[in-house]
This record gives sequence, structure tokens and C-alpha cells, in this order.
Amino acid sequence: MEACSGAHYWGRRCVELGLQPRLMAAQFVKPFRKSARNKNDRNDAEAIATAARQGNMRFVPLKSIDQQVRLSWHRVREGYKVEGLAIGNRIRGLLAEFGVVIAPSDAALRRWLADLDGVSLPVELIELIRGLSEHRDAVRKRMDDCDRRIEAHSWLDERCVRVRSLIGIGPLTADAVVATIGAAKEFKNGRQLSAWLGLVPTQYSSGGHIRLGGISCRGDAYLRTLLIQGARSSLQRAKAVSVEKATPEQLWIRSLVARLPFGKLIVAIASKHARQLWVMLAHEVDYDAHAKYRHPLRRTETAA
Repeated sequence: MEACSGAHYWGRRCVELGLQPRLMAAQFVKPFRKSARNKNDRNDAEAIATAARQGNMRFVPLKSIDQQVRLSWHRVREGYKVEGLAIGNRIRGLLAEFGVVIAPSDAALRRWLADLDGVSLPVELIELIRGLSEHRDAVRKRMDDCDRRIEAHSWLDERCVRVRSLIGIGPLTADAVVATIGAAKEFKNGRQLSAWLGLVPTQYSSGGHIRLGGISCRGDAYLRTLLIQGARSSLQRAKAVSVEKATPEQLWIRSLVARLPFGKLIVAIASKHARQLWVMLAHEVDYDAHAKYRHPLRRTETAA
């Protein structure tokens, strides 16, 4: 079946009945539909049956109930974040109609709302703004509750604790990665995980001529966003640490700063983090900042 809403539930029901479910991404099924203009259940079912018989078809791993519950906290948190931002913009828009312009920062808005009683504005407008402020505070409190629950999940899971040792990977990213990809053994290597996250360049090659474009931005946008934000943190840490105390990865990041633009640099760090996460999850090993010095190829080059 296609990996759509409810597919993981029905996949688990199939397992209970002794069947072996196969979940496929919709983008892999679409090329096998006979008519691109006529989409119906019959054509979709035929396309799914045809796609499932392909020898090189990639399937989506079945998520457990625990994984889906943990990811639900992330989805709800993202909803609260969007809602809180919308309320803040709504307050700014209403006040701008009365000549009150607030700086575009959350701290500036909080300071202004804290002194709401001393503002010379119509009483009805003050009541409206106060109601919006209370609603915004309630949404932020709900978001903080989600943060605490997600962090608790990350401390209780040994895999999350392991990946959090990587600079740039916090409790939010660690829990999201583990809840989404689990043991990561469905991916052959780290590069395949990086490609699944959309952190590799698109390719349009023909006749032996290789043409690479921008990053594909395919796959899980939420995980990709978290890794990009973590790459920013890792970059700041690499710039701040001294050369004598820097790890090999930080030295590598510092070497990229001089020859890559900011956007490519951040994506390169995020892609490297994705590959490191795959190694730690698939092989159940801890992060070793100096592992490159013990690699067999490294020892051979040093000896030569």
C-alpha cells in the first residue's frame, strides 16, 4: 500500500494477521499509473501492484505505536509554534492600524504586552489585545509542555542519548531522528540516509556528462530543518573553539569556511551529521570525535 495516513496502522494489522505489509512512497507508485489524468482507486491499486513487483523498489519501514506517539508530540509542537507566531503577527497588525509599531522580535512584543494597562488606546481594543495575549501565553505554555515531554523521551531512550553526544544534535533532533528512522538499518549506508533527507544535490546527467544542481529538498522536511539548524550550531562551535582544542570534524568545518558559501557549508555539515547518525544508530556505536585517526586507510596513508 502507499505510505499515506493510516498506512502504518493497517500495516500493523496485517502483521497481526500473519501478512507481510509493504509500504511505498507515493512518488514511487505514480510512474506506474497508466493514466496520469485519470486517477481513481482502480488505477491506483493496479499501479501499486505493479510497483511492488519491481526488484529495485524501496519500501517504507513500518513504524511502531511508540514511534507514532513520539512523532505526534513533534507535530503538535510545530502546530503550536505556527499558531503562536500567527497570534503575535495578528497583534502587531492590529496595533499598527492605530499607529503602534512594535519591533519584530518576541522579546519586544512581550515587553509591550507587559505594560498593557498604561497604553493610551481604546478600551475595547485593549480588551481584544489582552485576550489575544492570554491566548498566546496559553499556546506557548502548551509548546513548553511538548518540549518537556520530548526531552523526557530523549533521556529515556538509549539511542537518543547516544546521538546527542554529536555537536549540533539536541533533544528535539535526537528524539525526532530515532522516532522517524528507528535503528536506521533500512538504509544501506549514510549517504542513502542523507539522500532520503534531501541533503544531496540533484543530478541531471546524460551521455557521461554529470550535471549537479541544488540540494533536492526531498524526504522528511522536518528532520532536514532540524539538521540544518543543528549545523548552524556546530558551525558556531567550530569557529569559537581554538585550533589546539578543535576536533577533526571542527577542523574540517573551519577548512570549509574559507572555500564554500554559507548555504553550501551548512548543507555539507548537515549531510555529514546525517551520515554520522546512520553509523551510530545502525551499528550501535558511540560518537568518537577522533575515529578518523584509527581508520585502516588512515593508518596506511600515515605509514606510507
